[in-house]
Amino acid sequence: MFLELFRSLVQYFSPLNVFKYLTFRSAYAAVTALLIAFLLGPMIIDKLRRLKFGQSVRTDGPESHLVKSGTPTMGGILIILAVAIAVLLWADLRSFYVWLALGSLVGFGAIGFVDDWLKIKLHNSDGIPAWVKLAAQALVASAVALLIYDPKNSATTMLYVPFFKDPVLNLGVAWMPFAIIYVVYWSNAVNIADGLDGLATGLTIMALIAFSVLTYITGRPDWSSYLNIPNVKGAGELTVFNLALLGACVGFLWFNAHPAEVFKGDVGSLALGGVLGVLSLIVKKELLLLLIGGVFMMEILSDVLQVGYFKLTKGKRLFRMAPIHHHFELRGWKETKVVTRFWILGGLFAILALSTLKIQ
Repeated sequence: MFLELFRSLVQYFSPLNVFKYLTFRSAYAAVTALLIAFLLGPMIIDKLRRLKFGQSVRTDGPESHLVKSGTPTMGGILIILAVAIAVLLWADLRSFYVWLALGSLVGFGAIGFVDDWLKIKLHNSDGIPAWVKLAAQALVASAVALLIYDPKNSATTMLYVPFFKDPVLNLGVAWMPFAIIYVVYWSNAVNIADGLDGLATGLTIMALIAFSVLTYITGRPDWSSYLNIPNVKGAGELTVFNLALLGACVGFLWFNAHPAEVFKGDVGSLALGGVLGVLSLIVKKELLLLLIGGVFMMEILSDVLQVGYFKLTKGKRLFRMAPIHHHFELRGWKETKVVTRFWILGGLFAILALSTLKIQ
């Protein structure tokens, strides 16, 4: 909005030219989203508390988590609201990718909203039946994949591997089911990791820092050529979206840090995970996201391994509890220690992922 508003006024007041710079708008999108989260956070938390939108805690989880029952949930609404306002103010609203990312955030958030609502209404942690949730996620992911896919441009279906200069495979029409499954996977990966105060929020911040770098250089022909990565025209504007989302997450973390005053709920975790998957598809970093989100990978794989081992051994457990953050809690680690150490790992994974841009 600001870009369009001041574009025609530059000829009369040259300092307004600063609004044309992507870096300027990205930085202030982050600041705007952060301030919105700070200012609206207490009001939204109070509203959720008065509406009795409290978290239902699993009875089979760690006993220390039972005290969290009743903590306001659905705080992800705050993140989505802050991002939407910041993006509408600072992004170039002619950007297709910005609208796609924002639409994905809202779409997956809507699924999570319904899931959270049913949990509150039914007073349990079940929510939407699993197959219905997956079908809804697949529907949103399908819409995204259809909008990204260009049959006339083979670059959209190329698969790139970290440390390799050239794409290793052209998925062709198989890219569509791959993209759908991939986005749904990431939406659920972040949701599974959202089990400790501030854990998923902090890890998402680490991933967004990496993606802010990736979208910026991917959108610049000179830098992408120098680093031998695919140039995606218009992807640079996603940096505004990424930093707005980062600012919103930092603002939300203020209230979500231990002891949490509010939980993001599925409306937040499904949205954050889904949009990470969408961003990776746009900038052709599908496999690099596996490294950027290394801790999310650990979390969802621990769940898969636990279930598989339980079935193979007819009742034995590989971990004390899955996902793996609960395993460390039951080993005696305090919740804050688990969260901090997982954040450290998340930062290391993000740095390692960015280092691959030069080592190829």
